[in-house]
Amino acid sequence: MSPAGQDLEARAGWFREQFAGVRGQIARVIVGHDAVVDQTLICLFADGHVLLEGVPGIGKTLLVRSLAQSVRLKFSRIQFTPDLMPADITGTNILVEQPGGGREFRFQPGPIFAHIVLADEINRATPKTQSALLEAMQEHRVTTAGQVRTLEEPFMVLATQNPIEMEGTYPLPEAQLDRFLFKVLVESPSLPELEEIVDRTTGAEVPSAEAVAEGETVLAMRRLVREIAVAPHVEEFALKLIVATHPDTEGAPEGVRRFVRYGSSPRGAQALILGSKVAALLDGRFNVSFDDIRAIARPALRHRMILNFEGEAEGVRTDDLVTEALAGLEAGTRPKVEV
Repeated sequence: MSPAGQDLEARAGWFREQFAGVRGQIARVIVGHDAVVDQTLICLFADGHVLLEGVPGIGKTLLVRSLAQSVRLKFSRIQFTPDLMPADITGTNILVEQPGGGREFRFQPGPIFAHIVLADEINRATPKTQSALLEAMQEHRVTTAGQVRTLEEPFMVLATQNPIEMEGTYPLPEAQLDRFLFKVLVESPSLPELEEIVDRTTGAEVPSAEAVAEGETVLAMRRLVREIAVAPHVEEFALKLIVATHPDTEGAPEGVRRFVRYGSSPRGAQALILGSKVAALLDGRFNVSFDDIRAIARPALRHRMILNFEGEAEGVRTDDLVTEALAGLEAGTRPKVEV
């Protein structure tokens, strides 16, 4: 738990210690992927969900499992397939025999009733099944048979998808993508990292993460994140960046005007600010800086910029468009005051 009654500086130090502890346990299992681990933990402590995109076999599932182990949270894995039904995720009412001979319907909770939920290969399920996650991700509750059931906090969905396998997949709709705080790109390991992976996983002992925090710790860290200040001119910079992702606005750069059909929603602004607050705490500051916004911009916005046909045909990367939008702000409209 957070050191109650202590000043912000002491609580911020406690935040960094807890973050480092969880990160250290994950590092016992996961080789490399430093940015991926950091961005995933930022989502956890910013009360958001994360979409992990990468080819199979590079540790996405292991990362999620190690995260749940290091924070002592209930973990469940849902393997998304074309025949998966919504009730397989949320749960359903089953008919149960009573000792006296009677029968009654009893709710059997689905795997969504956990703290850390891995939606593995989420784009392999049909849109009907994918939509079963929408209410849970946005409102942290599930409605079945007309009854609303609240999910236990902390709650986080980590979804994975393969960017190269398109056969038998159903691309996530924009409304679903928008509910992920970050989209994190998981790259293949380098040669030294690959050597370390083989050494760790083919020996007599395979390392595993140990619990170093509780669910209440995560909730206390989330509350602390909300207390970090954002100066008006820094917030304006973040909001101008959101506006610059829309092709029909005056501040949009040439690449956005040419290749983007729709820009970021207000959830993108929330992701920028919340992620930047965590970044500020990790850097020992109690207010968000321009550098925090820049560091968070790509994972927060890359999945919220919808390309038009020309952009898709030319293989435009939304990361490059975010970079262009940032460069435009810094060249012309960026505020003069630094923090």
